Amino acid sequence: MLHLPKLSNTQQEAVLKLIADTTAFDNTPPIAEHILLHLRHGGDKADSHLLVEQKDQVIGYAHLDQTDLVAGPSVELVVDPKSRGAGVGRQLLSKAIEICGKKVRLWVHGDQLAANALATSFGFEKIRTVLQMSRALTDIQQLPKVGKEVDQDVVIRSFLPGIDSDAWLSLNNKVFKEHPEQGNWQLSDLNIRLGEEWFDEQGFFLAEVDNKIIGSTWTKIYGSHSHQHEVDEESHAHSAIGEIYITAVDQEYSGRGIGKVLTITALNY
Repeated sequence: MLHLPKLSNTQQEAVLKLIADTTAFDNTPPIAEHILLHLRHGGDKADSHLLVEQKDQVIGYAHLDQTDLVAGPSVELVVDPKSRGAGVGRQLLSKAIEICGKKVRLWVHGDQLAANALATSFGFEKIRTVLQMSRALTDIQQLPKVGKEVDQDVVIRSFLPGIDSDAWLSLNNKVFKEHPEQGNWQLSDLNIRLGEEWFDEQGFFLAEVDNKIIGSTWTKIYGSHSHQHEVDEESHAHSAIGEIYITAVDQEYSGRGIGKVLTITALNY
């Protein structure tokens, strides 16, 4: 097993292929999006990597993030579906705990029995659950009125890259101050996502009062490169699927219906 501060280009490609193959097999990404972005764009400031190789192929990978000195290190791992049941996941997790210490947070993506069993066998307890919720998009919904507590007119408009970047980051980091993944973003974190293939500024909505950004919601659309929601028959077997990616409202304006207006705007889009 290798413990590396940085992956070579070849290792990076092998890990990304492992993650893609596992996603297709389990129908669930085994690694969080922000880690995938770091892998594609050169790594995070203080992450490290565990690799298990067999016959020049990466069959196991773990990402170690030791940057959070309060909540503790965070670990995510993936094992090639063809190599499961051979103790690869146990090797990775044992080494991760050896490196990070016992105050470690383990992310398990999807409700895979084997992954949950592995976590339980090491004494981990479930402390947080992230749910994916879905609904059909069949009708355009009428936007509700914002609460009377907001005296000024609330304007909903699309994000302007560069022009709105600093103000949006300020809102994001204020709202998600205690959030382990979404908080403490830098401009580079935002710009990486703005450069992704799925990004469309027309689907990134801001709520403003007197030219001050007080809320936002960010959408993704999968399965269509033209942003027109038609079926992309070459690379997807389904119609386009929309995701509400990040929604935030300044705490000073919470409870006034701004989040609802932003969410319905995103659904209608």
